[in-house]
Amino acid sequence: MILDKNSLSSAVMEAAKNIGIAIQTAPKGKGRDTLDFRIVSNKEKMEEIALKMEEISEKSGQKFFLRDANNVRESDVIILVATYIESLGLRNCGFCGKENCENKNNFPEVPCAINTVDLGIAIGSAVSRAADYRIDNRVLFSAGTAVKEMGMFDEKYKVIFAITLSASAKNIYFDRKPHTTNK
Repeated sequence: MILDKNSLSSAVMEAAKNIGIAIQTAPKGKGRDTLDFRIVSNKEKMEEIALKMEEISEKSGQKFFLRDANNVRESDVIILVATYIESLGLRNCGFCGKENCENKNNFPEVPCAINTVDLGIAIGSAVSRAADYRIDNRVLFSAGTAVKEMGMFDEKYKVIFAITLSASAKNIYFDRKPHTTNK
């Protein structure tokens, strides 16, 4: 078998599966798993995400969604990482800004800070693993927002980020150009 650089996308996909292990095994508050993840390598699905990001940019005026949409299109693989926001039921936490978890539950749209920290730790583990493979990566709030609007996760997952992965001669996530118009 002879492989050339055009076979790198499949290698990135294989690495993404191992990066998923880093997400799954990341430490979690109270030992409760509130995370889920998806690995997207289908170019049509990635284009759908990019188009949704452009739509959000059009509606909101947030131009970084346009720039990030191009990164989604140019990526080999996207890993989507999500958490839900219900409390862990701790007696004396208050980390979310509410007195305790019982009080936080009166505000169901307020995220549990512990779950969100767990998401951050999992994302950190994932990008560290990507770096171990020397795969360029970028964490995108914008793509996570699009994925949430598209309903790619169960409704209970309220906080979603995307980690884009690319193996190219130049890091596509560096020197990103701002966009001033849609398409």
